Amino acid sequence: MSGPGDHPGERPRDDAAAEHDPSDGIRSPAQAVAPGRSELPGDERPAVVAAPRDPTPEGPGVPTLLEHSIGVPVLAAAVEQQRPADAADTLEGLAEQLTGDAGGLLVAMDDQKASEALAHMEVPLAAGVVEDLVDEGSTDHAARLLELMDPDDAVDLLGALRDPVADACLAAMPPASASGLRRLLGYDEETAAGLMTTRYLALREQTTIGEATESVRRFDLDEHISHLPVVDAGHHLVGIVSLRMLLVNRDDRLVGSVMHRKPRAIRADLDREDVAREFERHDFQMMPVVDERDRVIGVVTVDDVIDIIRDEQTEDGQRSVGAGKGEAVYSGVVQKFRGRFPWLAMSVLMMIPSALVVRRFEGLIDELAILAVLMPVVAAGTGNAGHQALAVTLRGIVLDEVRPGRVLPLIRRETVAGLCNGLAVGAILALGVTVMGLIDDRVSWRVGAVAGAAISGSIVAGTAAGTAIPMLMRRLGFDPAQSAAILLIMITDAVAFAAFLGLAWALFPWLAAGVEAEAAAAAASTATMLAAPAIDGGGAGLGAPASGVAGGG
Repeated sequence: MSGPGDHPGERPRDDAAAEHDPSDGIRSPAQAVAPGRSELPGDERPAVVAAPRDPTPEGPGVPTLLEHSIGVPVLAAAVEQQRPADAADTLEGLAEQLTGDAGGLLVAMDDQKASEALAHMEVPLAAGVVEDLVDEGSTDHAARLLELMDPDDAVDLLGALRDPVADACLAAMPPASASGLRRLLGYDEETAAGLMTTRYLALREQTTIGEATESVRRFDLDEHISHLPVVDAGHHLVGIVSLRMLLVNRDDRLVGSVMHRKPRAIRADLDREDVAREFERHDFQMMPVVDERDRVIGVVTVDDVIDIIRDEQTEDGQRSVGAGKGEAVYSGVVQKFRGRFPWLAMSVLMMIPSALVVRRFEGLIDELAILAVLMPVVAAGTGNAGHQALAVTLRGIVLDEVRPGRVLPLIRRETVAGLCNGLAVGAILALGVTVMGLIDDRVSWRVGAVAGAAISGSIVAGTAAGTAIPMLMRRLGFDPAQSAAILLIMITDAVAFAAFLGLAWALFPWLAAGVEAEAAAAAASTATMLAAPAIDGGGAGLGAPASGVAGGG
């Protein structure tokens, strides 16, 4: 049977009763709660979350302490009473304000609580705190905090550190812990092996249930773990057993007799998005990770999968607009520049085709200035339609809803939807321009008709492009989310300008005649109004004021 210490990063529990006392749920008659009184004292009542950022009830005084100049030990004692996530918020606030304050607080805190809080911090800020500790000569303390973390959390943090700092922390650790973390650092972070933790408990199939139960008691098992891998003498995966089966069966039975013999496992090199799909499809809480010889090398737990889903959603959104992969709010300026600049430069170059289209019709725009007013309207409508289709298609790709046999039906459906939307939006634009013509004599309803027709066709093209671009990029082996929005903007702007200006150029005589007719009608109307007082000096209405002026002469 594998137990604590058999795998890198495992830690045996020093006191199994520290987490839960079976007598907590037993109450004698003398301890019965009086009617009308709270069952739990104030400091033991459950923390009911009314808002996502509610502070920990155990540490309500921390914000007050931060507002005053107090000693670090006092603040450290208060932060230790917070839950790890809330303690991390406190440390992040200090890390953003004054360099070194968060590190000093960590040194003053209990090591285990400090390690848990550090693991819950945003990785860029946590990396900055660890680097401050090393720069200030507290390398041993930084290494101790990393050693106390779960291996997968420690690896994430080590990967964010500068290489000299990470090497110094690993050198300060015990050789066994450092070796396990170095092995994890060698895996690709985008694979199952890069997500897994090596801190797990594996049972042998020939072990009795009584011995297995005792191992579970000694091992500091994560609270969300409900199943354990079962291995043979060569550490090959042979089954999965639930904790419930260990509890309801006799102690003298073998683990192999109650385990599930056809377990699902994931290969070490499986992409992490596929790992998340496996968990989602089968509602797993834990899955063992195996190498090419089916030997268990770690486990991936559901909390890691939640992080995957969150990270992939944000990364897809960032990559679709050309932001750097992995960039966070607290990332450094250099990382932000490196991630964004290449795609900003590319976006400028990709706008050149649109500029060339406009340059080609410069003379037409000089003749009909109203075209320059309506060009951004047509382009914006086309771009919005394209981004709607892009968002829906990317979601379908992420959820594995876009299969090879469904591509053409999807494009047809989106094209028809684009046509319906295009006709409706085109009618609205044509009507809007016609209303403009009632206010401005230089605007003809004919221009509105051209703009409406152009945006109708452009929306169809934009919708088709928004659907096709991510699928084409995936077919070519590229990330479908990578800079899809930049490519789409280039296409939709060029198509919108070409459609609108090209149609206006083709119908220029008709448009010019309409504009001249509108101008002539407006001139005739103006001349009629000006001539009315001379014809009928005593007339009413518009002629009355002018008549008064003439009479005064």
